[in-house]
Amino acid sequence: MPNIQPFSTTRPLSGQIAIVTGASRGIGAEIARTLAKAGASVCVNYLTQHKAAEEVVTECQSHGSKAIALQANVTDQQAIQQLVLNTTILLGAPTILINNAGRALAELFLDTKERTFDDLMHANLKAPFFCTQAVLPSMIRARYGRIVNISSIWGIAGGSLEVAYSASKGGLIAFTKALAKEVAPSGVTVNAVAPGAIETDMLNQFTQEDLEQLTRETPVGRLGTPLDVATAVLFLAHPNASFMTGQIISPNGGLVI
Repeated sequence: MPNIQPFSTTRPLSGQIAIVTGASRGIGAEIARTLAKAGASVCVNYLTQHKAAEEVVTECQSHGSKAIALQANVTDQQAIQQLVLNTTILLGAPTILINNAGRALAELFLDTKERTFDDLMHANLKAPFFCTQAVLPSMIRARYGRIVNISSIWGIAGGSLEVAYSASKGGLIAFTKALAKEVAPSGVTVNAVAPGAIETDMLNQFTQEDLEQLTRETPVGRLGTPLDVATAVLFLAHPNASFMTGQIISPNGGLVI
């Protein structure tokens, strides 16, 4: 277990090894950069965007941290095992896992097909479940680990036209709470960050009018940024956050309280 030091705003994650899934763009990329800036060595996982992932790696390295890009489909258990093995060989055994990779969907409930439902569940629930299974044994042996799942505000409150998506992200919250109880005695914390409307390409499915309405409905008067999410993740990943487990932090500008 890393030495517990007073909260540092410089390099509090020095010596830590982080895997961030879906980190080639958007929220995942910002999380990877933020963890690297805080001193962690970072595995930037990606599915298809190799060039973008390598750019994130370069940015992470510019902060003086080790970083690698590894391709893996995190809905595939064999690919997950290889991802964790390669990370361990190249950087060390992961002490931080950020389950960020996922999919969004907005459509009428009655229009949702079984294949679409399955794809959402695989990306948003199955992937975090089995990624966590892959890293957990080494964390338990070390009696230290930080697992942060990226859920959604709609996993808390439910979203009209986003029933399947809300169900998958709500399931991730239940997974977070249950696993937190199970592994707390082993020194591993499990928490979730449930963002509100964040300015990434996941909002491309919304019209400009929809986005303006979301902004008006958000008490702070703006949409969120990936850094708003990454800041919450950094707090939960800190070695001193050992009394925070099973919690859902929702950076949403006051949209849901």
